[in-house]
Amino acid sequence: MIDLSPQAVAIAMTGGLLLGIASGFPLGLVLGGVAMVVGVVAWGPQVFSMFYERLFGVLTEYTFLAVPLFIFMGIMVQKSGVSDKLFSALHIWLGGFRGGLAIGTVLLGTILAACVGVIAASVTMLGLIALPAMLNRGYSKELATGACCAGGTLGILIPPSIMIILYGPMATISVGKLFMAAFIPGFILSALYCTYIAVRCFTRPREGPALPPSERTLPWSKKINMLLTSMVPPIFLVLAVLGSIFLGIASPTEAAAVGALASILLAAAYRSLSLRVVKETAYTTMGTFSMVFVIVVGASFFTGVFLRMGCGDVVAHLITAMPGGKWGSFIIIQLIIFILGMFIDWIGIIMIMIPIVSPIVVELGFNPLWFAMMIIVNLQMSFLSPPFAYAIFFLKGVTTPEMRIDSSHIIRGVIPFIGLIAIGLLLLIRFPQLILWLPSMMIK
Repeated sequence: MIDLSPQAVAIAMTGGLLLGIASGFPLGLVLGGVAMVVGVVAWGPQVFSMFYERLFGVLTEYTFLAVPLFIFMGIMVQKSGVSDKLFSALHIWLGGFRGGLAIGTVLLGTILAACVGVIAASVTMLGLIALPAMLNRGYSKELATGACCAGGTLGILIPPSIMIILYGPMATISVGKLFMAAFIPGFILSALYCTYIAVRCFTRPREGPALPPSERTLPWSKKINMLLTSMVPPIFLVLAVLGSIFLGIASPTEAAAVGALASILLAAAYRSLSLRVVKETAYTTMGTFSMVFVIVVGASFFTGVFLRMGCGDVVAHLITAMPGGKWGSFIIIQLIIFILGMFIDWIGIIMIMIPIVSPIVVELGFNPLWFAMMIIVNLQMSFLSPPFAYAIFFLKGVTTPEMRIDSSHIIRGVIPFIGLIAIGLLLLIRFPQLILWLPSMMIK
């Protein structure tokens, strides 16, 4: 064991983390490996007792059980075919407006966000359903891909969100309150996206032409029937999950189980349920959750060593010493989150940063629930910000050679939406009740 100062340990662990990520190793293994090496060197063999306690804590965290259940729900909804019917209805209702299909894509992403909560599923669905429809009707590649990426990433913000489920225990904040706090910010971002698309297509008609009447002329009765039959099942799913949380009937974990069952019933209602679908959904859920679990455990080891060696105090002192008072510290934290989002998985960011910055929040005088939502909204940008940008890679993976879309088209397409997220953050700073009002209305 070597006697190291907290500053030296902080530098060693941060440097080891950056080196491991740059080397291309999986994030969970890097976090756990750095924690083990530094822990043994600076703390000694007793670090393994801490690792055991941390692992046991993750395995017995009741709220964490909601993660695989919500993943299962999202994948089952993806396979049910609900997204196809929704987009067909939005196609008919909005196609007559300039940019209508792109606006419909964002709205579809918003609706799916309340049913899916998995970025990979949302972006993939929009890429398979909405992207070809827009390109075939002459939409700009940048606008079409940007709408798919931005609309798809709303699934990690609008509940039920896996990000919120992981964030709550890390910051000791009620997951149910975080769910309610996320609704209005999510709808604000959706409204900003739709407004931007409408203005852009009004000033540049060639980027999002209106559909010809032949493609959207249907009797009003059929239009209304399409809209209702496509909207009612997702609304049923949302009410089953989030309504039970809002009314105080169920905890997030219990609501996740209800959602998993409701998604199976939804697939059955759309005649998409079969033994093969259930098996594929279960296998995909296990694979996705295993990745999340490894990162969570590795990050738990990392933060355990980091905080035990006094490095959290080093970071806290550095942040609180910034000029500008509490708002200067707030800006620094947000910048750190944004920069990390360009290089590190969001799960790693939450598991590393939240245990460190959460104690500072109260010291700075911020409402913990409001501050948490500011970080969660900020992390929306991580899915769109190269080079790591999840959404860009997911969308690129479902494009075909005939579309002639490369990564540069998608990157140019998402840049305006990153700016819109920044505008959303400013609105939430100016009007904090946009975050705090709905949680205050919850039934205990």
